[in-house]
Amino acid sequence: MKPFSRKSDERQRRMQAVSRRDNGAVRNNVEIRGHRLVADEPPEEGGADEGPSPLELLAGSLASCTAITMQIYADRKGWDIGEVVVGVDYQPAQRGCPTRFEMVVELPKELPEDQRTRLMQVAAKCPVHRTLEGEVMFEERLEVR
Repeated sequence: MKPFSRKSDERQRRMQAVSRRDNGAVRNNVEIRGHRLVADEPPEEGGADEGPSPLELLAGSLASCTAITMQIYADRKGWDIGEVVVGVDYQPAQRGCPTRFEMVVELPKELPEDQRTRLMQVAAKCPVHRTLEGEVMFEERLEVR
């Protein structure tokens, strides 16, 4: 798979994920920067449940991005915030209703209120959160091999 085309004045970092079907199964092997993941569906959706579904990976991306963003911010501020736990539940889009994410952030009760408030503001600015709430454009093409 070829990466997206680049414009000469483009400076933003591109990320690429490649997914390949595994021997006729629903399961896909996903490669990202040399890391390998498995995406599959549960049996009731025709899969073998050998990995999270693509929507579960999306929810996991939001949860991990939020936690990492908060942790990096706290580190830069010199705050010891302890363990950050982020849970994400989602309801896929259905006719007339958009996809719905419910995110619960758990922070230690010992953390000062002003730090908790600021961390929740920072959480909403993680790259995955901004991507999901922003306008998204797709460029799709078919390559025959």
